[in-house]
Amino acid sequence: MRQKIVAGNWKMNTLIEEGAALAKNIADRINEVPSDVQLILAPPFTHLDRVNGIIKGTAAALSAQNCADKDKGAYTGEVSAAMLASTGCKYVILGHSERREYYHETSATLNDKMALALANGLKPIFCVGEKLEEREAGRHFEVVGAQIREVIFNLSPEQLAQVVIAYEPVWAIGTGKTATSAQAQEIHAFIRKTLAEKYGALSEEISILYGGSCKPSNARELFAQKDIDGGLIGGASLKADDFIAIAQSY
Repeated sequence: MRQKIVAGNWKMNTLIEEGAALAKNIADRINEVPSDVQLILAPPFTHLDRVNGIIKGTAAALSAQNCADKDKGAYTGEVSAAMLASTGCKYVILGHSERREYYHETSATLNDKMALALANGLKPIFCVGEKLEEREAGRHFEVVGAQIREVIFNLSPEQLAQVVIAYEPVWAIGTGKTATSAQAQEIHAFIRKTLAEKYGALSEEISILYGGSCKPSNARELFAQKDIDGGLIGGASLKADDFIAIAQSY
């Protein structure tokens, strides 16, 4: 059975006290979430140690939103994978469309980040997805396939087994638009088929999350699809009620 996952990407939101209150609200209600669903919280870097202390001992896991592509050294403002692991992080989000778009992250950069994350015991949540113009041009399979092959295909089977993939239709992030369940299933199935080209049956064991304006009103339909194993949640993860409701959609 593939792991069911609901991960909350807080992005650059909440001050430390606000984040601590949100984490506590979620932690206090974690018994309302099905036991086979892994909850993951990804607060800003500044909150990691505080949030880890709040969720420690619960079934929730801590994730960072990014990591550096260098191990250590004179890289002002960067945070290494080893530093993240020392805060209690178990996961790290890599390749999010906002990082690719605003900070010009390339597959070469992401290969370095993936290697460092895995070497430091972090499980990468690796994001792929197409922009609106790419979807409208019918290039979504081409774009997502290239993102998988240029990074994921460099991993050994043992490394891939530690990775979660998140499909984000970039045109649906923060826009209120959502891929239909059929559209989402189609490309999740394509991702799994692409993985099978290199990794065979292992592709059936990899969790693939949907990450595009997933909310309580559409989560149940999305999660019912054969190849969708949960969600990478943005805005709805900033409200405990919504986040818990999404996790309950299973």
